[in-house]
Amino acid sequence: MLTAAFAPTALDVVNDSASHRGHAGDDGSGESHFTIIIESAQFAGTSRLQRQRLVNAALGDIPGNRVHAVAIRASAPGE
Repeated sequence: MLTAAFAPTALDVVNDSASHRGHAGDDGSGESHFTIIIESAQFAGTSRLQRQRLVNAALGDIPGNRVHAVAIRASAPGE
């Protein structure tokens, strides 16, 4: 989804669920908390908030429904 939406020059999706075991939102699936690190030219000239909104829009119903928490670190090349 992220590759199709942003053609990223770098993309890493990290499963942080084990670090949140037993905390709020941990459903025991091992897939409740993620960090997305993405670099794309599409983020050039956009604010941090705009970038977060773009990534969340690309993820559709995943955040809040299938995944409890997503941390997003989005940047443009060279930042």
